[in-house]
Amino acid sequence: MPISDCEVRDPRIRRTRLLLQGALRTLMQTKSFDEISVQDITDAATVNRATFYDHYTDKYALLEAYIAGGFHKLLNEREICYDGTCPSAASAIILAACDYLTLTHSGTECSRQSAFEPLVDEAITSAIRRVLMQGLKQGLKPATDAASEPAARPSPEIIAAAASSAIYGAVKEWFYTPNHPRAEAILPDILQLVLPILQTNARALSPVL
Repeated sequence: MPISDCEVRDPRIRRTRLLLQGALRTLMQTKSFDEISVQDITDAATVNRATFYDHYTDKYALLEAYIAGGFHKLLNEREICYDGTCPSAASAIILAACDYLTLTHSGTECSRQSAFEPLVDEAITSAIRRVLMQGLKQGLKPATDAASEPAARPSPEIIAAAASSAIYGAVKEWFYTPNHPRAEAILPDILQLVLPILQTNARALSPVL
């Protein structure tokens, strides 16, 4: 599995991946994703197939990187990060997911994609999970009381997976509700669902008495 695009520091790798993602975006404006081949992508990006496979296992991995990269770009533009404890950061991530889901379904390429939606679902959920996991791991510290043992806790991976699925599931339900309200209106309901999951990490850090 290639290094996540959001973790790439080498400018040459980033440039090549952006070139491949740009080629995919352009192709999806005139063809369905099902019709697009790796050869189509490499021809449009003017790179060879070996270069493509140096970066992505297949076109599905490329699409996930393209969708997830857009979400991470939105988070960066809004200076959103999650440190494992801040409810306001969780709120910002939820609102960003609402905005990004709306954005991905407003592009001209989306109207052509019969298999687009489940791929978008997985890509955005994975992007949310990655952001949450970084914060959960940062906030994960053992109990300092030598006489106590750290409480049993789910792993950050499990917490992030549960929370990201809950966030995206709720956001998707909001998006497809006819005449849905503004995202800010449903934010308290989603937070009520998600915060107890995320706070499992913090509660588990307390010593067992």
